Amino acid sequence: MSFDDTPAELLAPELESETELAFEGALRPSSLAEFVGQVKVRGQLQLLLTAATMQGRTPDHILFAGPPGLGKTTLAMIVAHEGNRPLRMASGPAIQHAGDLAAVLSSLVPGEVLFIDEIHRMARSAEEMLYLAMEDFRIDIMVGKGAGATSVPLELAPFTLVGATTRAGLLPNPLRDRFGFTAHLEFYGDEELERVLSRAAALLGLDIDKAAIAEIAGRCRGTPRIANRLLRRVRDYALVYSTGTGTADVHAVRAALELYDVDALGLDRLDRAVMEIILSRFDGGPVGLNTLAVSVGEEAETIEAVVEPFLVRIGLLTRTPRGRVATAAAWQHFGMQPAAARSMQDDL
Repeated sequence: MSFDDTPAELLAPELESETELAFEGALRPSSLAEFVGQVKVRGQLQLLLTAATMQGRTPDHILFAGPPGLGKTTLAMIVAHEGNRPLRMASGPAIQHAGDLAAVLSSLVPGEVLFIDEIHRMARSAEEMLYLAMEDFRIDIMVGKGAGATSVPLELAPFTLVGATTRAGLLPNPLRDRFGFTAHLEFYGDEELERVLSRAAALLGLDIDKAAIAEIAGRCRGTPRIANRLLRRVRDYALVYSTGTGTADVHAVRAALELYDVDALGLDRLDRAVMEIILSRFDGGPVGLNTLAVSVGEEAETIEAVVEPFLVRIGLLTRTPRGRVATAAAWQHFGMQPAAARSMQDDL
């Protein structure tokens, strides 16, 4: 059966998937002028790219560091697009041997941009190969084994390496020092997030007012990726419960986010589970990381890398040498009191 003869009901999921992928691509700005937020980084990056174009050379190697969802991958795509250069994308966890990296580097064309996401998770042997590649655009390949092994130099085409990391402290100093420009991405303010959401709503064809956009912006943890995800859930809610009109007001936003367990501060189910364990079971702490992870049924790394940074940033949790401790703001937000305060009230 040909594609033209395929029943419409079988084509629907495929067409829907293509639509969603097209939307994801449309959400990513293609130029620095379209990119919202990170004003200082955008200015620095614009200068670096413009100078490289004027001098007819490849831009310096670039490292983007910061929490997930702030636009590191998007900026890497913009670096390639602004210079009209091809882009090669790779992932640090997938490069587990020097040979994996050598295969990628040897196939680059002149001026190509190589983007390595989570670059701090590359194998150590690959990192050491990258030192020479970044500085001299060549690598040394070992041929043979044992006493008869020889090193054969392989010249590489000039390229720009763009690395992205959520854990800049895990990068070895020799690798970090070889980047000509390191950009530290910051969390977004509410005004910037409202601009991100307004643009995404227009692409979605969602009729949403300013108050509703502000409500979403206040709950997305300063992260554009989360903002776009919540907006799509609000779109779905408005489509289902607004008689198919797809109109979203502040009441629809609150109802949708309540349905998906996102509260007024942006806390989700796991955030609240962590805080409630600390407050109710351990009377505010201190609680060790491993004890906390076992109590909520999650990996310690997930708690440390995903949950804690946000809770610390908004002032609900502090880290001490003895463990995690809830703040007074946490007790107030969850409407609870420490055991000492409850005991004092009982005595009165």
